[in-house]
Amino acid sequence: MRSGIIDVDMYEMLLRADLVVADISTGNANAIYELGVRHALKPRSTIVMKENQGLLQFDLDHTSTFLYQHLGDDIGIRESKRAKRELRKLIKEVSKNEETDSPVYTYISRLHPPAFMEEDEFEGMIDQAEEAQETLSTLIEEAENADKDSDHGIAAARFRAAMEMSSGNAYLRQQTALHTYKSEQPSKVLALMEAKHILAPLNPDNSNDPETLGLSGAIHKRLWEQTEDRAALDLAIQYYRKGYDLRGDYYNGENAELCLKQRGILQENAQESFYDRLSAVKIHRDIIRSLLKMVSGEDFEERSDQEWVFATLANSLFALSRPEEAEKFELKFLELCSADWKKETYYAGKKSLFDLYELDYPEE
Repeated sequence: MRSGIIDVDMYEMLLRADLVVADISTGNANAIYELGVRHALKPRSTIVMKENQGLLQFDLDHTSTFLYQHLGDDIGIRESKRAKRELRKLIKEVSKNEETDSPVYTYISRLHPPAFMEEDEFEGMIDQAEEAQETLSTLIEEAENADKDSDHGIAAARFRAAMEMSSGNAYLRQQTALHTYKSEQPSKVLALMEAKHILAPLNPDNSNDPETLGLSGAIHKRLWEQTEDRAALDLAIQYYRKGYDLRGDYYNGENAELCLKQRGILQENAQESFYDRLSAVKIHRDIIRSLLKMVSGEDFEERSDQEWVFATLANSLFALSRPEEAEKFELKFLELCSADWKKETYYAGKKSLFDLYELDYPEE
């Protein structure tokens, strides 16, 4: 009946219930976790049951478990009646005696279960938890609406407020960093430095997350564009390449290719220049091959990043002087594009690519 987070009600029920019956036959992670919470909260009156051919999850082989038998896809009538009868009997026994059935309280015999607080105090705690969750949900909704409206300042402020309420949430931190540097406030360079600071707790140098690596690469790429600091370009390549090499992430790959080509132009050493250019060409061709295969796959329609796949394919094909194919994917990107800032990002990337490859940029 409550409108807030389901966890609040779940924990309350696991704490207050006179009896819990946990069927762990399917190995459902939520059920196993909830069983563990119950075992930690209450020393007794918990029944574990499962289908007799199912594997016990975690270290539960020492826990007394009620077994029943499946007959193919169904439970036979005879077995169903037997299981009901035996389970009813077991429930009566568990309800009467004071025997400990929690492995936590069995092995830590001096442990005392948590004491119940007063009803008013408990209800107040639940209300506070729900209010906090509703506030967090509202902030995220406002941030995502600002994203759609291309209002990066508002999006950054709302995502930051949500991030401060849930500091361990990587998505909120990533979105805060993204919209912070997109806002360009109070200046482009300062916004980029602030975004770098926001992202730091995710430890980009040791991260394997393509989103974190891609954002770090984008921040340093833009710092290089603003300051012409070669170290920033090197770091951008480092982050982008790691995101591409580890996960084959096309966003990281596309940007790694462009940065490598740019560095290849700047290299004074001929061998290093050749290596950067060759690496860029290889990544470029691999991305096109991978994305063309992706868009022809049966599950492509289920992807949430279709617009960026089309954008990447368009620019990649433009760079290979295949404009007719590129324009088809560009049109698909524009049809799906949900925010003006995404179109601006695409066109800015397209202009940079045409300049880099010395192509004639078409009049819009």
